[in-house]
Amino acid sequence: MKTKKIALIMMILGLCSLQAQAADRTGKEVVDTTCASCHISGKDGAPKIGDQAAWSQRAAKGLDKLTANAITGVRNMPAHGGQAALSDLEMSRAVGYMVSGGNAADTNKAYSSPNTRSGEQVVKERCQECHAEGKNGSPKLGDMNAWKPRLTKGVDPLVKSAIGGHKGMPARGGMANLSDAEMKAAVEYMVGLTGGSAKK
Repeated sequence: MKTKKIALIMMILGLCSLQAQAADRTGKEVVDTTCASCHISGKDGAPKIGDQAAWSQRAAKGLDKLTANAITGVRNMPAHGGQAALSDLEMSRAVGYMVSGGNAADTNKAYSSPNTRSGEQVVKERCQECHAEGKNGSPKLGDMNAWKPRLTKGVDPLVKSAIGGHKGMPARGGMANLSDAEMKAAVEYMVGLTGGSAKK
């Protein structure tokens, strides 16, 4: 019995470790698993990895501009490279990796995207589709009893779930072009509707 408990604990710790890794991938890991599909061959006009001239031209506009494009999508490139669960930090790292030809150290500071949409706008545009009625078990807007158990560890875990997806909810609520800042604003807005406060 004791052996089974130890095995179960080890399995849980292993899963937690994998989740932590997935939430904090290096630029190289993101490039290898996502960006390379276009940036190795230059598909659809994407600048090739290692093509210093192509990247220098784009980098002249600033890394913030490049990262913003990677997050929201530009021309044929989908938002977050088609992987909505990638965080803005991971996208920042991937851009830095490609611009530097793989020589840049991974940043620990995510690109701080402008909060172009307010929390209320995001909720009305997307979140209320499920949260207005509590669809698929989602906590209903304004229902403190539904939100309270989810707030025991603060708002940050809720934001992380909203970005990466949780149970029946797709990553970023199915809107890949939403930034981390916009997702946080939406969660804080919904928490505020309960009369609670969005504490970290």
